[in-house]
Amino acid sequence: MATKVLDSYALMAFFEDESGADFVRGLLQKAMESDTNLMMSVVNLGEIWYSIARSNSPEIADQYIHEIKGMGIEIVEVDWTLTRQAAAFKSGGNISYADCFAAALAKLKKAELVTGDKEFKQLEGEIKISWM
Repeated sequence: MATKVLDSYALMAFFEDESGADFVRGLLQKAMESDTNLMMSVVNLGEIWYSIARSNSPEIADQYIHEIKGMGIEIVEVDWTLTRQAAAFKSGGNISYADCFAAALAKLKKAELVTGDKEFKQLEGEIKISWM
């Protein structure tokens, strides 16, 4: 079974029906069929919440998070191992700290990171990336 890590970019593209939404929709369908294991760091889930709360309201952001939790995506809590790897990525490049958690989760789980965020280009040698 393939394991893929979603960053906030991927789910926001899905929710806003932007470029890459169909790609994410297909991954969600595969997760429902048990062909793909999807994961996301709780830090990246927080990114989604604040983005929606900022543009809409905290109540709408809560609704989106509730929906995400029903999509078969494993939300991974942050521990020192994950934080240490994220910090190592941050110390070596110009990537947002939250994005470093998505990359760290992909590296530690030997998974592919699903994104369209070009900020991850500099990590292509460190992690596998599935570009939307």
